[in-house]
Amino acid sequence: MLFTVAILLFQLQRERNYKTDQLENTLKNVTEVTHNYIEHYGLLQSQNFHQADTLKYLIPQQNIRITVINKKGVVLYDSFVDDYSSMENHFERPEVQKALYSEEGSNIRHSETTGQDFYYYAHNYGDYFVRTAMVYNVEVENFLKAERFFIFFIIGIFLIIWLIINELTKRLSISITKLKDFAIKAGKNEPIEEDESEFPDHELGEIGAQIVKIYNKLRKAKDDVAMEKDRLFNHMNILNEGISFFKSNKEKMLANSHFIQYVSMISDSSTISAENFFNIPEFDRINAFLDENLEKDTEFLNSELPQLEYTISKNESYFKVLCIVFADKSFEILITDVTRPEKRRLLKQQLTSNIAHELKTPLASIKGYIETLMGNPNIDKEKQQYFIERAHAQSERLNLLLNDISLLNNIEDAGELFEFKQVNVKHIVSDVIENLESRLASKNIKCRLNIDDEVLVHGNDSLLSSVFQNLIENSINYAGQNVSIEVKNYLEDKKYYYFSYSDTGVGIPEEHLHRIFERFYRIDSGRTREMGGTGLGLSIVKNAVLLHKGKISARNKEDGGIEFLFTLAKK
Repeated sequence: MLFTVAILLFQLQRERNYKTDQLENTLKNVTEVTHNYIEHYGLLQSQNFHQADTLKYLIPQQNIRITVINKKGVVLYDSFVDDYSSMENHFERPEVQKALYSEEGSNIRHSETTGQDFYYYAHNYGDYFVRTAMVYNVEVENFLKAERFFIFFIIGIFLIIWLIINELTKRLSISITKLKDFAIKAGKNEPIEEDESEFPDHELGEIGAQIVKIYNKLRKAKDDVAMEKDRLFNHMNILNEGISFFKSNKEKMLANSHFIQYVSMISDSSTISAENFFNIPEFDRINAFLDENLEKDTEFLNSELPQLEYTISKNESYFKVLCIVFADKSFEILITDVTRPEKRRLLKQQLTSNIAHELKTPLASIKGYIETLMGNPNIDKEKQQYFIERAHAQSERLNLLLNDISLLNNIEDAGELFEFKQVNVKHIVSDVIENLESRLASKNIKCRLNIDDEVLVHGNDSLLSSVFQNLIENSINYAGQNVSIEVKNYLEDKKYYYFSYSDTGVGIPEEHLHRIFERFYRIDSGRTREMGGTGLGLSIVKNAVLLHKGKISARNKEDGGIEFLFTLAKK
């Protein structure tokens, strides 16, 4: 519409100027004829301007007025006025002023002399002005007006084009509106409904439909990636290993909480982050390995990815570190806490050494007695019986040692195989005391049982029997004679029963108290071997209590003797 209005205004002005130029050309021609006539007949010198009336008959246009004005504005001749000598000075007339400075000038105004409207045109010829004018009547006014047909033609063309464009934009606006709605929803990451993905059947509609299809595919792919990422995160957080993935520039991509925890433990810092991993001295081997492989231009095959694995020992903890560089030069670092298996390996190594040491004594004794009997066939019956009894005692000791080792290994390595059920603790302790009654009587040891009949724990009766039997045998072997033993449960809460086992014996020196639960640890190894102990009793007690989700500790009583405090879970 703006374009059409601009064209109309421009064309109207152009046509008006064209018709004005036509009118002025007519008046200019009359002016030139008048000037030539004055010059030819020397009217300016003779001042006989009445002779100029002849021009009225020579000029074909009847309504053209001719006026001659001198340089001072005095009218020398006027074809419409007989008494032109009495006309007022015309120097200030607009058309004369324009001609004075621009050689020619025009103006439309009312004539005070004739009382008519004229279209004036004046030309400056140096010594005088020749002014021509045409009566500005309806005919002239209509002549100067633009043709209306052109206006109607332009308006008609505009309406036709507007209808065509309107129809096209209506068709396009549906696609554009749908694309706008799609863009708003896509910006908010909202799903696109099926009816919103239908576009008109034209080029823009096809483009819109393809964009929506691509968006839906990308959104589905994004949702799938997000789901896989969440699954990976959950899996990483469930794992006991610390895992972190890095870009080739050592920028972190993913890291689970265990990775941060293990790195903090290794670095002795609680504010460590995954990005600070490469500044920790313990991981200098990783840095050297990465610097060597990340700078290479070679491409790695999935079956031949560079790997580095080593173990770090820190504060009695052990961590296995594994670094793998992938084909795109990103890499993964895996940290595994191997403290328990490593300690178990060291413990088993120590246990193997201790077992070998412990087995040597009874085996050597048995071998010595048998060799003595074999080498002295004539030895008297009393001596033979003595050697046989001693060999049998050593074999019994060897059997006890093997049984204790087997029980301890079963507790640690196959604890889940023991059957757990609701067990009455008082009944178990009573049975143990009854089985050891003769040995207790030989040392004049009194037992006091202070456990309610309703105390039930979730446990294995065989293991619980081993707990109380080892504690009582420990008192029989090491507490001395004429002592008292007390077993009681002194407290309970929602989860546990709290038990105390104590005797009034000699107690344990404080420097040994923190090690009495270690395997084969003896305060006096010679004395304990003589008394028949395997050195595994208290270790069995501790591991059995731990298997029952409890804890155990030992302390010397102020009035003498030892006290064991432990808990057993109700469920």
